[in-house]
Amino acid sequence: MSAATPGGTTERSSATPAAPTGDTGDAGARPAPRFRPDIEGMRAIAIGLVVVYHAGVSGLPGGFVGVDVFFVISGFLITGLLVREVTSTGRVSLARFYARRAKRLLPATGLVLVTTVVLTWLTVSAVRWRDFGLDIVSAATYVVNWRLAARSVDYLAEDVGASPVQHFWSLAVEEQFYIVWPLLLVLLAWLLRRRPGLRPRRVMAVGIALVIVPSFAYSVYLTSVSPATAFFVTPTRLWELGIGAFVAIGATVWTRVPRVAAVVLGWVGLVTVLASGFLLTTDVAWPGYAALAPCLGTAAMIVAGYTSGPAGPAGVLAWKPLVWVGGISYSLYLWHWPLITAATAYWGDLGGTRGLLVMAVAVIPSWLSLRLIENPIRFAPALSRSNRLALSVGGNFTALGVVAGLVLVLLVPGGSRSQAAVGAAPLGAEALTGTTGKPGSVASLKSIASYVPSALEAEGDVPPYPPECQVDQESPDPVVCDWGDPNGTLTVAVVGDSKIMQYYSPLDEIAKREHWKIVSMTKSACGFHDGVQEAKGEPYTSCTEWNRAVLADLLRSRPDVVVTAERINEALADPADLGSLSTATMVDAMARQWTRVTDAGIPMVVIADNPSPGQIAPVYECIADHGGDLSACTFDRARGERESGAAAQLPAAERVQGVRVVDIRDSICPERTCVPVIGGVMVYRQTSHITDTYARSLTDVLAAALVPEVEAATGG
Repeated sequence: MSAATPGGTTERSSATPAAPTGDTGDAGARPAPRFRPDIEGMRAIAIGLVVVYHAGVSGLPGGFVGVDVFFVISGFLITGLLVREVTSTGRVSLARFYARRAKRLLPATGLVLVTTVVLTWLTVSAVRWRDFGLDIVSAATYVVNWRLAARSVDYLAEDVGASPVQHFWSLAVEEQFYIVWPLLLVLLAWLLRRRPGLRPRRVMAVGIALVIVPSFAYSVYLTSVSPATAFFVTPTRLWELGIGAFVAIGATVWTRVPRVAAVVLGWVGLVTVLASGFLLTTDVAWPGYAALAPCLGTAAMIVAGYTSGPAGPAGVLAWKPLVWVGGISYSLYLWHWPLITAATAYWGDLGGTRGLLVMAVAVIPSWLSLRLIENPIRFAPALSRSNRLALSVGGNFTALGVVAGLVLVLLVPGGSRSQAAVGAAPLGAEALTGTTGKPGSVASLKSIASYVPSALEAEGDVPPYPPECQVDQESPDPVVCDWGDPNGTLTVAVVGDSKIMQYYSPLDEIAKREHWKIVSMTKSACGFHDGVQEAKGEPYTSCTEWNRAVLADLLRSRPDVVVTAERINEALADPADLGSLSTATMVDAMARQWTRVTDAGIPMVVIADNPSPGQIAPVYECIADHGGDLSACTFDRARGERESGAAAQLPAAERVQGVRVVDIRDSICPERTCVPVIGGVMVYRQTSHITDTYARSLTDVLAAALVPEVEAATGG
């Protein structure tokens, strides 16, 4: 669930009446802005789309378009303010502009961020405090969109979940736009003073076109190749604010639109926005060209509002309850998401009904903060007289948010039972050698005084392979990495998803011992098969394309043996039906792909996937939530095997001659109940992956099982 923004503009919903003909609005006295209640109504519709969508109401799958509506409105209002200043004075006062924004936006932001820290501390596992604390710091400084963009394509971050300040991404986009756009207008104002014959609005239109066109082109491109990144980053969103800015620049034209045409235009715009909310789904790559619908629909409503009168949607949008909701939209947006994430962390999935109840509760702090914090500061006479004082007040509230986020980071527990104490070196799987499995039993948990890594460090205990060796979920292009012995006499191709790369450290050591050259081609959450997986609620087409390319590379390069492993055990029987996932389909897909390899005379070795913790994942978070009680975080091995990739791997291997299986699951879960710590080492990190520390302890075990199979397969 992605968070959207109401567009925290500082300005009232106003528009400047312009001269009925010509371009005379570019000169003369600065006209007083006219309040437009219909724009407050548009804000109400936008925030309604957002909060109902975030509440989890299934009937509004495209509610995320509310963010696009707000972007256009914000671009229109702020540009209208700046245009009036340029056309009446010939200049732009950056100090006054930023002072107005500081006193309007930052007090509420600081208050919400401090409250978010408290809610996170009360409801979220300590494992997440560092991530979320740094998110809060990024939100306070309006750069969180870039942090979230990086996380969205980082498979190691899949356990982090929704940030309590995820909704600040779009506020960050706006603020970054309002650093660039006023500076551009300052430059244009300077140009107009040097060339007094130029028409200001036309020059500004060219200036904003220089923002809109490349931004839209980049948005379409990046959305097609990396939609997770495109959703958050600023360059893909600037054109949406630019559309609003373009509408503001053209105010003198819109006042001449015939009333009948304006009425039709306005209703078409409103229907387009509402239809986007009800008909679009998260299956549509966003923003890209698809975002044109809500953006142009919003622009149409704003343009129509100049001349349509009550016959257009402006008559409905000016309804007092809508205007009231629009008036608190910024506050409601700030408050609703932290309350949703806190309620979800405490109660689990809320469902539509409870989600809407949380949204109703969010109205209370929204109204109170507007009345008691935002408006008193915004309209304080002393702050209106002094830009420096207004900026200082805003800066102090920003500092408050930064400090609050850092406090949450500092609250992460330090010395606890979950951290290793000085003493005997942890053995991990080596502790199982020569025993009956007692070090891996539930009974053994009571005697464990310390272990590594700690519950708070396990997530980062990852293998040290270069990041580029693991292709992200967006790219269909394989990346070949060489490791092991570069001069090895045997070439071992390692293919699959992150489950094969969890063995990077032991495989690298074994390869150096045995003089194997390893060439790896791996991709996040993408096993080696010819089926269609599901990822993030849609067919994982880049995985399918990647598999075709990997197979072609293997048949061309002809390694001595292929070694693979994977986590996913289901594929789509019908690529168009996400409900058709089945293990049987994945077994068929694996068998077909593996047969193509073995038919080419290339033997294969499959490493059976380890049991998955399933419902208690991530294990380290379970331990942190239970005060270090290891016994609370065990799970049934049989169930874990059913939920692991082995459920498809083993049947597929039986069907393909020339495929050998390496099974070291007994060294990861030696008894019927799997435990989180063996031999003083935390076994699991990030969903069902094992920690690198534990993987290293498996080196001899893996060598004893893998080397004979490779030698037998290759005749060595």
